[in-house]
Parts: sequence; structure tokens; C-alpha cells
Amino acid sequence: MNVYGLIGFPLGHSFSKEFFTQKFSKESITDSVFELFPIYEIEQLRSLLQSVPGLKGLSVTIPHKETIIPFLDKQDLLSQEIGAVNCVQVKEGKLYGYNTDVIGFERSFLPLCKSHHQKALVLGNGGASKAVKFVLNKHKISFCQVSRNTNASSNSILYRDVNESIMKEYTAIINCTPLGMHPEIDSMPYIPYQYVSPDHLMYDLVYNPVETKFLKKGKEFGAVCKNGYEMLQLQAEESWKIWNDL
Repeated sequence: MNVYGLIGFPLGHSFSKEFFTQKFSKESITDSVFELFPIYEIEQLRSLLQSVPGLKGLSVTIPHKETIIPFLDKQDLLSQEIGAVNCVQVKEGKLYGYNTDVIGFERSFLPLCKSHHQKALVLGNGGASKAVKFVLNKHKISFCQVSRNTNASSNSILYRDVNESIMKEYTAIINCTPLGMHPEIDSMPYIPYQYVSPDHLMYDLVYNPVETKFLKKGKEFGAVCKNGYEMLQLQAEESWKIWNDL
């Protein structure tokens, strides 16, 4: 039996197993299963690899998209440039790292962009934000990263620095944090939502719940809103191709 799975912690929010289980059923793939492997420390990866025979591929989520890199035997050029990995192919005992978040975000986000979405606020600085920033750079959408801690980067600010002027200037807002994710559904990034307008595009990488508090606030003020479920689907299909050399 071919085994695929998701590593990260926690994993109670994830739809990945449901997605792949449905895929296997629809496509009559009878020799494969997809499992959840909640590992808090990335060092647990070693014992996981030893204990799961038939492991062919892993999806990687919070908080391991960056910490997994030293455990890889090889990375493709894209994941090296981004500095984050969310897809690992296991082949002949070796681990090969890729980033399919780029394709997932690019294909789900860009169709929503209008001519006035020239500047974006990227909320959070974890591994997921790296794929988002790569796509924004690729398509010449300037961005400012918002985080809780100071950053040496010139285009990085603290949440407390986001004011009315910045909100009006940056009309795309992308949540790359886990705030609002199940089960902590009452949390949301701390930005001045009262300055959101119908000109804004608010995109949340979180997809469980379907509508986070971040997106609810955006809708209150007429913003175009989208969650990360399509991104999950797109990156998962791309990962499947990588795992199976398709």
C-alpha cells in the first residue's frame, strides 16, 4: 500500500485527508491511503520515516515548512529560492523538497486581482508567507509584510503601525497567519478593519472555518473575500503529480 500524509502540528483543522480520501475514491485509486502525522518537533520525522513502510510523499504544514529543509536530501530550485517546502517526495530512501504553495496561491489569488490591487499587506512571516511573497514579486505587486516582531527588512512593519493611510494604500490584504483557524475561530489579525472598503481584496490562507473572523470583518465593509480552500486543492493536486512523477 502506498502511503501519503501530512506532517505539522496541530492537524485538527486540516482537510487534506478528506481531500485525498475523496480523490482516491473518485478516481478508483485503491492502492493508496493518506494519513495525518501530527509531529510537534521536526526531529520526530526520523522515527516517522522508519515506522511507516510504503511512505511515498508528505505534505508539510505549520510549523515545519522551513524547519524540514535540513532533513532533505535535495530541493528543487523554486523551493530553494523561496526558502520553504510544503511537499516532500520520498523516493528510494531519500527526501526531495518542493513548494506547491506557489502554484496554489498564484492560481487562486490572481483571478481576483483588479487593476487597483497594486499593493498588498502580507500578514505574518512564516513559511506560507514566503510563497505568497514570491508570487507577488513575480507579478510585480509590491507588498509590505506585517508581523508582531521587528524585522530588518525595509518593507516590514508591526501590526501597531498599520493605520488609515496604509490601509487605503494597500488594497490587497493576505492573511498568512493561523489566526482564526479552527479551533481558535474567535481570533483574527489585529488590523484596523474600519478602514476596509469595497476596493479591498482580502485573502485568507486559512480554510477551516470556511469564513474566518478576518473574512467576516472584510465582508462587513464590502471587500472581496476568499479563503484558502482552492489553494489547498490546487497545491494538493500538484503535490500528487510530484509524488508520482506525473
